[in-house]
Amino acid sequence: MDTFIDQMPNSMISEINAAAAFIRTKTNLKPETGIILGTGLGNDFVSHIQEPVVIEYKDIPHFPISTVEFHKGRLILGKMEGKLIVAMQGRFHYYEGYSMQQITFPVRVLGALGIKRLLISNAAGNLNVSWKKGDLMLIDDHINLQPDNPLRGHLEESLGPRFPDMSRPYNKLLNAKLTAIAKKEGILLRTGVYVSVMGPNLETRAEYRYLRQIGANAVGMSTVPEVIVCAHMQLDCCAVSVLTDDCDPDHLEPVKIEDILAVAAGSEKKLTKLFTRLISEI
Repeated sequence: MDTFIDQMPNSMISEINAAAAFIRTKTNLKPETGIILGTGLGNDFVSHIQEPVVIEYKDIPHFPISTVEFHKGRLILGKMEGKLIVAMQGRFHYYEGYSMQQITFPVRVLGALGIKRLLISNAAGNLNVSWKKGDLMLIDDHINLQPDNPLRGHLEESLGPRFPDMSRPYNKLLNAKLTAIAKKEGILLRTGVYVSVMGPNLETRAEYRYLRQIGANAVGMSTVPEVIVCAHMQLDCCAVSVLTDDCDPDHLEPVKIEDILAVAAGSEKKLTKLFTRLISEI
């Protein structure tokens, strides 16, 4: 019986198979859980990976290359909490000039490697005046304001449904486990709606008002394309945002990327604990 990857259009099959085959030349590990580590995140999490096998993105056939200096651009396979994992230390964004298909190509490669679930993190602006920067937010739903879609264009039916369902893109069981872990560990974990925009500029006061009015609690420039492809692949996923700056349009202060990175780094240990505990339970 053909696998999902065998049934894909030839050009995509060859590129994904080439990338996966190259990775398999570096390790015999067969990861079950994938992790995408977002802006300013990853160093602490990566330090917990045992027997790591590090592969530079630039060495993997057809893989995009991170152009943002604080995204290291490394794939790391290893063990965590006795489980086999693969972590992307650095992701890709539409504002870098990549297509949505290129941005989500690594998710399809991780699927070819056999992962059963994807854990995603990002840095995001805080739109809820009752919350504060440094808080973590579990994404329960999202609003997609990106100008393109990774599923746009011709798609073979075997690749996935033409119109994938998005009624619950974030896995209910994984979200419930993260909520329970946060409570047990004494970690404040907000729950809310993430809105994804193109970037790379931050938003104006009027834009922040608009995003709040349409129901968003946090705003960022990533995550949603990967989640759409997870839904297309029928791959379970969950996502957590680190709220790195306050986006109150009535009291808006200029923000520097260095400040965002500092807040993300300050909250990373909490995120690491959430993800490592989750990995141990799945």
